[in-house]
Amino acid sequence: MMPRTIHSPAPDRPAGPPPAKDMVWIPGGTFQMGSDDHYPEEAPAHPVTISGFWMDAHQVTNARFRRFVKETGYVTLAERVPDAADYPDAIPEMLQAGSVIFRQPQHRVPLDDHYRWWEFVAGVNWRHPEGPESTLNGREHHPVLHVAWEDVQAFAAWAGADLPTEAEWERACRGGVEGLPYQWGEELAPKGRMLANYWQGQFPWQNLTLDGYERAAPVGKFPPNPYGLFDMIGNAWEWTQDWYTNAHLVEDCCAITANPLGGTREGSVDPAAPDIAIPRKVLKGGSWACGENYCRRYRPAARMHHPIDTGTNHLSFRLVIRPEAQ
Repeated sequence: MMPRTIHSPAPDRPAGPPPAKDMVWIPGGTFQMGSDDHYPEEAPAHPVTISGFWMDAHQVTNARFRRFVKETGYVTLAERVPDAADYPDAIPEMLQAGSVIFRQPQHRVPLDDHYRWWEFVAGVNWRHPEGPESTLNGREHHPVLHVAWEDVQAFAAWAGADLPTEAEWERACRGGVEGLPYQWGEELAPKGRMLANYWQGQFPWQNLTLDGYERAAPVGKFPPNPYGLFDMIGNAWEWTQDWYTNAHLVEDCCAITANPLGGTREGSVDPAAPDIAIPRKVLKGGSWACGENYCRRYRPAARMHHPIDTGTNHLSFRLVIRPEAQ
């Protein structure tokens, strides 16, 4: 199969310092994207060629997002009352400003019903990440949470940067190393060492917190990958530019080609929910809520879909700057 090219080739590293503080260079090249060994939406594994780019070493923090809000007066989607015209079938009491948070059950529950542990709560937003009464005190260096797609786009425009494509994100996460299921090797916890913030125990009712964190951790608390990027695995999911499809590529009678539904807003809508036609973007990286018995998506190849109008307390982002945009 011929490599899929995301950008034209670029030099190994442009001259001069990083274009913004806390950014590291991700070299371009061809790498094997996806996996044939895990969830079906990760398949097929296929070669992709990308150009080099700069990427935030850390997820965007509350402190950084607060500067953006202070300078611009921006109000996030979770802080606004939804327009009833956009949600004609919504229950009236749901048309409130708020967001989705995790509620840990006290006992085993069926894993096929995520409403057992996710709940929409009025008054929850990036300023109040764990409930209406919670604050950012002590969370300044935590990743900003409860940001919807239009929020991260607004932040990126203010910062003069962009969101990574799915391919750029996966290239960066792998750190130049291929053929390994995890960012750091063959084992999830080599010699019992926790190398990322993910769920230990039986999700969603038993959280052993062997990594030291019950929910999101401050950025940079776990070892970086070979490119110098922190928390690419676990802690909080990260938005990417790509519209979601159920597979990277499709196979017909003659060849493997790009998914015809991919790359479009319309094609990203969940076909199982035709009455709720909300487009979805690709998320990468997994979060503190990914466990071995549920959502084993703390791997470079793993991917998840998410509606563009919704934030949660396990979803954040980081930015990239491409040399051609400097």
